[in-house]
Amino acid sequence: MPVKAMTSMERVLTTLGHEEPDRVPLFLLPIMHGAKELNMSIKDYFSRGENVFEGQMILLEKYQNDVLSNFFYAGVETEAWGCDVIYREDGPPNAGAGFIRTLVDIETMSIPQIGEHDCLNKVLKATELLKNAVGDSVPIVGVVISPFSLPVMQMGFSHYLDLIHDHKDHFWQLMAANQEFCVAWANAQLAMGATAICYFDPVSSPTIIPRELYIKTGYKIAAATLPRINGPTATHLASGACLPIADLLPQTGSAVIGVSAEEDLGQLKEAFKNKMTLLGNLNGVEMRHWSPEDVHRIIKSAIQKAAPGGGFIISDNHGEIPWQVSDSILHTISESVREYGHYPIKTS
Repeated sequence: MPVKAMTSMERVLTTLGHEEPDRVPLFLLPIMHGAKELNMSIKDYFSRGENVFEGQMILLEKYQNDVLSNFFYAGVETEAWGCDVIYREDGPPNAGAGFIRTLVDIETMSIPQIGEHDCLNKVLKATELLKNAVGDSVPIVGVVISPFSLPVMQMGFSHYLDLIHDHKDHFWQLMAANQEFCVAWANAQLAMGATAICYFDPVSSPTIIPRELYIKTGYKIAAATLPRINGPTATHLASGACLPIADLLPQTGSAVIGVSAEEDLGQLKEAFKNKMTLLGNLNGVEMRHWSPEDVHRIIKSAIQKAAPGGGFIISDNHGEIPWQVSDSILHTISESVREYGHYPIKTS
């Protein structure tokens, strides 16, 4: 018998409880597409929290989405540390050059204070407006970059790897500072109305570092950081693999894991069953070239593999759908979830 229609919040909470809701929740994350809806450049769109609020509300209705996101761009955090942001016309803003150039910079740096930076305040404003608009009917997901992954933007990837391996005292000093900022930033978003926090931690993925190093670093940091966040969390490895650390990720306290298109959903469901809800795993890069037939085939397969029994939210595998993905494909994704995602799931 079909389940009674639920609100987005009810649908997601049921899924997180590893039970079957009325249908598979859809977390469609075309973060930049709000600029298209408002006929703005990406730079202008992200200049004010009011713009992102308006764009998110349009996208929520347009694609019958089950989530609202307050995410602007990853560099918003390093912007608070004093870095520039590089804008482009057809893609996400990127962080400019890092501010850590020597070990002395780690010794002398100051942790940004939440509330003193316009780049953070506009995110909080968008969060507040979204909460006022939807109350508890739709989840609002805030975002933080993990203390372990933020240094890629603070100092550059190669220099950061050198720090991890060759300067352990300074590495842990940087982790302590980043942890304080991460916790404060997460809790500020929750205080303004975010329902949960997505903890982006791509450097922890086995795609980037081996399991043995993760245990000594990213895992230890996540296990110490996440309990200090005053709300539920989801860990996202930003399209990186997770199966080799599937036994460790649930122990950090996150309820959700963002999973890669490079790993099999059936194996992922078995590895995380009743431990973490899967979020994913549509390939956003390939999505730019999908046909409607591709969408139906891929959505149907993903739902059949991962949705039975609950514990699955369909989304892209990176946390941000590329600017080049067309409205028609996004509409087809939404329609396909409604066609194939109603419980009980048909597996043939």
